[in-house]
Amino acid sequence: MLWSLLQRMLQLTCGIMRLEILNKLLKGGHTDSVQDISFDHSGKLLASCSAAMTIKLWDFRDFECIRTTHGQDHDVSSVAIMARGDHTVSASRDEAIKMWEGQTGYCVKTFTGHREWTKRKSGKPGPFLLSGSRDKTMKIWDVSTGMCLMTLVGRDNWVHGVLFNSRGKFILSCADGKTICLWDHKNKQCMKTLTMHEHFVTSLDFHKTAPYVVTGRVDQTVKVWECR
Repeated sequence: MLWSLLQRMLQLTCGIMRLEILNKLLKGGHTDSVQDISFDHSGKLLASCSAAMTIKLWDFRDFECIRTTHGQDHDVSSVAIMARGDHTVSASRDEAIKMWEGQTGYCVKTFTGHREWTKRKSGKPGPFLLSGSRDKTMKIWDVSTGMCLMTLVGRDNWVHGVLFNSRGKFILSCADGKTICLWDHKNKQCMKTLTMHEHFVTSLDFHKTAPYVVTGRVDQTVKVWECR
């Protein structure tokens, strides 16, 4: 019993030491608050963005910054590495969404159409992109052309989070209105509204293998929802 406890304490201590080492290796890259981070599918690359209007791409195997990109005109609020890993997408307070080439860091496409701070974006299986904004709308974009294919209106508050499910059939959104909405985007309709939160919902994600949705809110709590 004592030996098992000592082993567990040693594992925990090693884990804490390892986290501290990683923190030191990755620290110092950004000069202002980090707004968002995103791994690629392989876990080898990490993208981060900050209020200093920069996007950084990291090699997570040796924890070195590969590239720093400048190009947004205001705080970069969200970043994601595209499914194939060859491009990074960012959203900003300047109302624009930009796509960056991974090898060069050049901006290859700019998506414009939101009238307020663009808060979040999410990829969909296929050449599509989803964004949410403080203008209370969500937009679906064609990645290849940069054109807006659809605008979903129905939120009464700022959209904080947007997400396609794994098959791209439904959209989940959260906003300042303390609700979560499930959308059938083909019919542009909100199919279901969840109002169990008592405070603003700030983030959400689908479980990768189980039928669950996880949400976070400003009262420091996380909720797990079962999809039926």
